[in-house]
Amino acid sequence: MAYVDGFILLVPKKNRKEYKKMAEEGKRTWLKHGAIDYQECRMDDDTRAKYGTLSFAKMVKAKAGEEVWLSYIVYKSKGDRARINKLVMKEMETMYSEKDMKNMPFKMNRMSVAGFAVEVGK
Repeated sequence: MAYVDGFILLVPKKNRKEYKKMAEEGKRTWLKHGAIDYQECRMDDDTRAKYGTLSFAKMVKAKAGEEVWLSYIVYKSKGDRARINKLVMKEMETMYSEKDMKNMPFKMNRMSVAGFAVEVGK
């Protein structure tokens, strides 16, 4: 059964171009090492809250000037995820310096990531 890493992050609008460039590099890297799919999605409609649900932006405590991004990477299995992420992290260490990590186009401490077992789907 497939396995998914899911990410929620808040990107300042002024950093969108820089974030997308970084995300394109990430996509190439994860797919090169065997991920099945990689998607970066910027929230552009948070009106569903009018149906009695909690606004997504409110749930993640987005501040004025921040965009909510939902990103996910799909793997064949949880074991495949472990193998691929090990390769990706090793490659990322060569791509990004410690200074780069401190100057990301978003705040790492406002990002959330988790692994998800696919229960219904392909």
